[in-house]
Amino acid sequence: MGKFLQLEPGAVRRLLVRSANWIGDAVMTTPALKAVRELFCNAEITILAKPLVAPLFEHSPRVDQVFIYDGEGRHRGISGKLRLAAELSKEGFDAALLFQNAFEAAFITAAARIPVRIGFNTDARGLLLTHPVKNPARFKQGHHADYYLGILRGLGFEVSNSGLELYVGDCDRRSARGILERKGLAGKRLLGISPGATFGPAKQWYPERYAELVDRFCVRDNWGAVILGGPGDLGTAEKIARAADTPVVNLCGSTSVGEAIALVEKCDLFVTNDSGLMHVAAALDVPLVAIFGSTNPVATGPLGEKSRVVQVKLPCNPCLKPECPYGHL
Repeated sequence: MGKFLQLEPGAVRRLLVRSANWIGDAVMTTPALKAVRELFCNAEITILAKPLVAPLFEHSPRVDQVFIYDGEGRHRGISGKLRLAAELSKEGFDAALLFQNAFEAAFITAAARIPVRIGFNTDARGLLLTHPVKNPARFKQGHHADYYLGILRGLGFEVSNSGLELYVGDCDRRSARGILERKGLAGKRLLGISPGATFGPAKQWYPERYAELVDRFCVRDNWGAVILGGPGDLGTAEKIARAADTPVVNLCGSTSVGEAIALVEKCDLFVTNDSGLMHVAAALDVPLVAIFGSTNPVATGPLGEKSRVVQVKLPCNPCLKPECPYGHL
C-alpha cells in the first residue's frame, strides 16, 4: 500500500494533472485520466498541458479546466518555470499527479508547494515527489496506456484500461465540415493519411507508396483524400501529392489541432505511420491501418477495435532506432 492511501481521494478538493507533451502520448493517458476522474469524483481537476496537446482536453468531461504551460513563451527557461510555479501556487491545489516523467514536471509542482506530488520515481526526481511510484519492468512491457495506469496501480488502486477516448468540439466539427466543402470533398467517402513521424525515417512509409494508395481509392472508387499532419510533415505530404495521379488535398500545417482531430473523425479510413494522429483515429474509433517500422506495436500500437497494424517481419525489429542501419526501412 502506498502512502497515498492514507489520504482519501474524497478529501482532495483541487487536483492538478500534468499531461504528457506529445499528441500520441497524451491520447494514451486518457484511460488513466478517466480512472483519475472516477477516483477523485469530488475534486476539481485541472490539466496542465502544453499548447500542442491542450486541445485534446478542452471538451473532455474528465477535466474541469485546462491550464496552458507555455514552454516556448512566458514559461520558457528557468525563470519561466518559476513563473509557472508561482501561478500554480495561487490555485490552491491539494495534489498533483504527473503523467509527464521529466524532472522538470516534479520541480515545477514542488516549487509551487503543492502538498501531495505523485508520479513515477524516474529521472532522479524521487526527492521532489511526496508519493514516488516505483517503475517496475512489468510497466514497460505492456502498452503505454497501461504504463500510465501503472501510476495509480502502484499506489494500490484497482483500475482498468477502459480504452482511449477523445471528445470533439462542435466548433471544430463545423470548421472541418467547411474545410471539406471548400476543397470539394463534401459528400465523398474520405481517405485520410498521416505520413509524418517525428521519431525518424524508420517510422515512415514511403511517400510513393502513399501516392499509390491514394490513386487506388480515388481513381477506382471515387473517394476523396486528405493528408493531415503538422508543419514538419509538409515536405513529405508534397512528395505524395506530386507522385499521385489524382488530386489529393494537403492540409499539413494548415489546420489547428482541434480541426485535425475533427477531420480525422470524418474519415472513412485512416492510414498512418506510428504517429500521434494514429492514436487520435484509434480513440475516435475510425477504421485505421497503422504501418509500423522500427517501433513496437505492443507498446504504442493503436487500441481501437477498428484498428489494424501492418509491420514487415524482420529479425531485428522492433529495434526502436530512428534510422535503419541496414536499409530495411
